[in-house]
Amino acid sequence: MLFADESEALTHPYLARAWAKRGADLRVPAPGQAVKVAMMGSWVWTERKLILYSSRTKRSADFIAHLEQLDQLYGPKPGALSAKPIVIVLDNGPIHTSKATLAALEARSHWLTVEWLPKYAPELNDIEIVWGQMKKSELAHQTFSNADDLDQAIHEAVDAMNRRPNRLPLGNLRIPA
Repeated sequence: MLFADESEALTHPYLARAWAKRGADLRVPAPGQAVKVAMMGSWVWTERKLILYSSRTKRSADFIAHLEQLDQLYGPKPGALSAKPIVIVLDNGPIHTSKATLAALEARSHWLTVEWLPKYAPELNDIEIVWGQMKKSELAHQTFSNADDLDQAIHEAVDAMNRRPNRLPLGNLRIPA
């Protein structure tokens, strides 16, 4: 079972657990304009692993590129009888419901089943917990000089999270471990 969604990270720092006098502005001076990097990801619940595709844009084509990553990992292999069926949980965001994405999902329907979440219910998608954890711990309190440095830090953070034996506080997830 895969929980998939997109998020974004900024070159300017996320402030997690910051202290300031009452009424003070909680900002850290950072040079230049903030730049974002889009993250398309799937949380593999059984393996407690995040599969990530990063991009400068957050479009259907980027999500389809992420689906191609999933093809490599879980799709049918040449010479194999059939691929193991996989369920992917998606929200009804515009990236997931565009014509191009729906066509890409339909092309994978022989091994990839889509379960649609209700609209405006991010609390039902376990990958939201993963994004929050990554932003609060791995990417917090850092300023990146450009999008390439941020992209590298995102991939390093995902690698670090995937290597940890207890990757996330699983008590917050709805499916018992």
